[in-house]
Amino acid sequence: MRWMAVLAGMAVLAASGAVAVAQAQAAKPAQAAANNKGAVPVSLPPGPKALLPEAFAGWASDGAPKALGDATQVDVSNAAALKEFTFTGGATTAYKRDGETLTVRALRFQDASGAYGAYSYIRQNNWPKEEIGSGAASFHNRVLFWKGSTVVDATFSHIEPMSASELRELASQIPTPGGNRAVLPPILANLPQSKLDGQTTHYAEGPAGYAGAGGVLPAELVGFDKGAEAVTANYTLVSGPATLTIIDYPTPQMAEAQEPRIRAYVQAGSKAQPAWPQPLKDSDLASLEVRRSGPLVIVVSGDAIPEESHKLIEMVHYAADFTSLPAVGGETEVAKTAKLLMGIAGIVIVGGSAALLLGFFLGGGRALYRIARGKPASSMYDEDFISINLRETLPVDPGPAVEVDKPHPKG
Repeated sequence: MRWMAVLAGMAVLAASGAVAVAQAQAAKPAQAAANNKGAVPVSLPPGPKALLPEAFAGWASDGAPKALGDATQVDVSNAAALKEFTFTGGATTAYKRDGETLTVRALRFQDASGAYGAYSYIRQNNWPKEEIGSGAASFHNRVLFWKGSTVVDATFSHIEPMSASELRELASQIPTPGGNRAVLPPILANLPQSKLDGQTTHYAEGPAGYAGAGGVLPAELVGFDKGAEAVTANYTLVSGPATLTIIDYPTPQMAEAQEPRIRAYVQAGSKAQPAWPQPLKDSDLASLEVRRSGPLVIVVSGDAIPEESHKLIEMVHYAADFTSLPAVGGETEVAKTAKLLMGIAGIVIVGGSAALLLGFFLGGGRALYRIARGKPASSMYDEDFISINLRETLPVDPGPAVEVDKPHPKG
């Protein structure tokens, strides 16, 4: 009988295997058909948005925009400066409306820092400020503004009261970058805002942009080859105008090494090599001053009295900004340690609180019990004695029996 049961079990297993194989073979075509049926066509993301729209605010493009692939196509004389600001491309076109012409040239840069630098380089000092995009200025029928990583240079055949509003509509259609590419140069935060002439700020990332914007020092002395950045701005002080130059180096050590060279050059006067640029020649020698703060080297020049110049340069102070960067792929060791310490602190707090509550309830319950029995809450002054009964009760021996004479019954 046992062998019959074994044979039956083997037959059941063989039948199950055959059914499973048949189901798998039948499922393959069905699965392939389902895969083909459920396949979704892959759609590529849209290409980059055009720099300039075909139409805006009633202005219509008079033909396809002309691409500007190289900085020399924009401006041969300023191509080196545009390349320092990371120029990546541009476009230009002419718009028409009611017989009027608007020529627009859009320049795209790698990030907002490059766009702002190019804007401050092209814009001349004291151009009237306009409210367009991230910043704007105008000169007669020419309007220059920047937004995100794009600089727009617009020239009207005839300026009108609504021209600024029309350019604001254009600015709203210009694509903007995200993330770190939208961040302005951090060096701008070091400029004192009191008495600052806002339309005179110039930011430079290289020697061509610095010299072309009227830098105070020789470009080779700044140290752009070491990764330095510079910003120059004018201030209207009580005693006269002053120019503040801030140079930001990658490390404080580099700034410490460069400061003596800059100080020696400023103090050399007419004997300096190379010769002083015109902004230094036009300055009051007594007002020239150089100082360092962290990775920053600051130079003040101009015609203000020494007291005001010194006060201006002392307003620049570097404050380190420490940012914690997350580790790739998980928590940092510092975060793990902090989490562990917080867990231990939580356990200690919970345990201590539980001990205090337990002591309160147990001690309070005993006190209530004593009060209910008419005793003081505390047993501190109780006189409790423990007595031990050492006396033992012994049985009394009655002794031998004493016979009493009784009358004989027989007489």
